[in-house]
Amino acid sequence: MRRRLLALICVTGSLVSACGMLPGGHGRKTVTVWLMKDSASQDFLRRFTADFEHTHKDLRLDIRIQEWTGIVDKVRKALDDDSGNGPDVIEVGNTQVPLYADGGRLADLTLESLRDWGKDTWLPGLAEPGKENNQQFGIPWYAANRVVIYRKDLFRQAGITRPPRTRDEWLADTEKLDSGGNQGIYLAGQDWYTLSGFIWDEGGELAVQEGDYHWKGTLDTPAALRGMDFYRRLQALGAGPKDADEEHPPQAGVFARGKVAQIVAVPGLARAIVQQNPALKGEIGFFPVPGRTAARPGAVFTGGSDLVVAEHTKDQFAATAVVGALTGAKWDTELARTMNYVPNKTTLAGAVAGEPGVAAMAAGAAHGRATPNTPQWADVEADNPIKQYMTRVLTGADPATEARRASRRLTEELTPDL
Repeated sequence: MRRRLLALICVTGSLVSACGMLPGGHGRKTVTVWLMKDSASQDFLRRFTADFEHTHKDLRLDIRIQEWTGIVDKVRKALDDDSGNGPDVIEVGNTQVPLYADGGRLADLTLESLRDWGKDTWLPGLAEPGKENNQQFGIPWYAANRVVIYRKDLFRQAGITRPPRTRDEWLADTEKLDSGGNQGIYLAGQDWYTLSGFIWDEGGELAVQEGDYHWKGTLDTPAALRGMDFYRRLQALGAGPKDADEEHPPQAGVFARGKVAQIVAVPGLARAIVQQNPALKGEIGFFPVPGRTAARPGAVFTGGSDLVVAEHTKDQFAATAVVGALTGAKWDTELARTMNYVPNKTTLAGAVAGEPGVAAMAAGAAHGRATPNTPQWADVEADNPIKQYMTRVLTGADPATEARRASRRLTEELTPDL
């Protein structure tokens, strides 16, 4: 989940029209849309706006670009405003939807999802966080997830002719690569997003819901412990720090300096790697995180964005028309191609098949997951006990004991103040 705050830029069919009426637009209803910085290019927004306003003669768009920093408080304040003057449609991080749905702040879009928008083919990692008690509040827009970024030249030198497709193959290949002064993989000890995928692959969960409001940490289940054991074995085939996450230091820089055969990251990181080490241009490849069998890739944490409609919108019909257009096949596919995202539906994955990094993402996203669907998960990430648990295990502590300790912490953090 990314973070964001406001930069008021109103994008319209004529590029920028401040926030006034379009020429000749008298009598049109204005739909105010908050989108996040860098989610879509200015050219995409210009083309979408022109097309939407051409096909919806009674509507005009007022698209305002927001910054991630501080966006949670800003959106909450806007959703609590019942004057009808706030945003009608808002882009939110997929795991943020429970924060905003709490308290009846969002419009229920279940009917439109079933009748018009084909929810059965949505990416699960985007759709599930947008749902509460079988009501759909968040509508999937685009996704991004981790893949394995690897050095083709180091694979060739190790005699590896194709990327691994199973976890066992991955371990064996990484062990071959971890020689001659090279790291088989650079995996930071506190990369809990990657760990989550291994836990899910084993049939485990980070936490499970008990009753209407209570959640229980489950890192101490046999399945979750198997996921942690695989992480431990993989992490040992490199020199990643055991007490830091993937941003400390930024792993793009570590990879760019050479001697690292693989990292687990979003494919867009490859651009930063090549910028820091142009000699690697043409030598970087991508493959989905391997699964337990070759039948399907491993589970991954799916990030990205959903679109929501404010409960206090003046015109829900108009707001849902915008959501339907942005998330429909035409414009969702165009966004994915423009921004190198994964489209919101498994049936649209072919649209990005020509881009290797995005294609690898799409393969993983079909089996993607998100964090537990509760507003309290934000409290967990504020002082994440999963990170502390990982470091303790990787530095030699008993996994079962530390898993029980971390599970208790998760349970405490996920217990709401009722």
